[in-house]
Amino acid sequence: MATTDDAAGTKPWTLSDMPDQSGRFAVVTGANSGLGFLTVRELARKGAQVVMTARDAGRGERALARIRAELPDAAVELRRLDLADLDDVSAFADRLRADGRPIDLLINNAGVMMPPRGLTSQGHETQFGVNHLAHFALTLRLLPLLSASSNARVVTVSSELHRRGRIHFEDLKGERSYGRMAFYAQSKFANVLFALELDRRLKAVGLPILSLLAHPGYSDTNLQTNATSGVLRLFMSIGNRFLAQNAEQGVLNQLYAATAEGLRGGAFIGPDGFREMRGSPSLVHPLPAATDPDLAARFWRLSEDLTHLTFPSTAERMQ
Repeated sequence: MATTDDAAGTKPWTLSDMPDQSGRFAVVTGANSGLGFLTVRELARKGAQVVMTARDAGRGERALARIRAELPDAAVELRRLDLADLDDVSAFADRLRADGRPIDLLINNAGVMMPPRGLTSQGHETQFGVNHLAHFALTLRLLPLLSASSNARVVTVSSELHRRGRIHFEDLKGERSYGRMAFYAQSKFANVLFALELDRRLKAVGLPILSLLAHPGYSDTNLQTNATSGVLRLFMSIGNRFLAQNAEQGVLNQLYAATAEGLRGGAFIGPDGFREMRGSPSLVHPLPAATDPDLAARFWRLSEDLTHLTFPSTAERMQ
């Protein structure tokens, strides 16, 4: 269990343990609801300046208004970002780079879960495109701003369901066979491969950026029901009501990864309870296959090909 010292010994990590974030600049994707919204709110409460992103400007504005109503002095701004379009990811990153401010914290939070089969603007299967490729591209495009910070972190939000995943190299688009759960698990498995390989590459070129992973366990958010329909939506609704922990507990995992002191690159934070479904933030272990460096390198090369981006070979190239 990730713990903090107190007079009685140790206790689970809570929001009261979050270090002050004054002076830090954060970008959080998918922040108009759920875990992303809570992440923005709590970072802002602790003094961070936060860019929150949303695909739907109206929903984003309503979420921003809720934060400002609760925290009138919060340094939060909304920027639209459609992760289903890599051109929009590029334009979003260009605007941040034009601003020139170093980024201390990038939280790759946004995601879609088990929708009917669809394609992104560039023709990638939707879950793979939004949950992995868009965050892969965003992270690489923002590396110059992250490297300009003295203490930057990239937190990629995965899922316990990554344990059911594999990369369908032979059918990435699901043209031959598509299962909502299987392709969601693929995208979450991809998140783990990406974050761990990013950690290896950052260390290899000497960039002082931490790449970390988090997952919220089974948390009650609208992610499970917004994109699903029929029997699957009913099943998810029942699960949210009777099995899930609340979102305020689930979000602690990514907040711990984002702010707790003493973490090392490659750490994975998830609930400490049964099957990591609920509980307090703790260090957890990914599926062993997701730690395979050869698989990760192959998948990284594929991701570079699909996004037309490459990782810098030396830290000097980040200047």
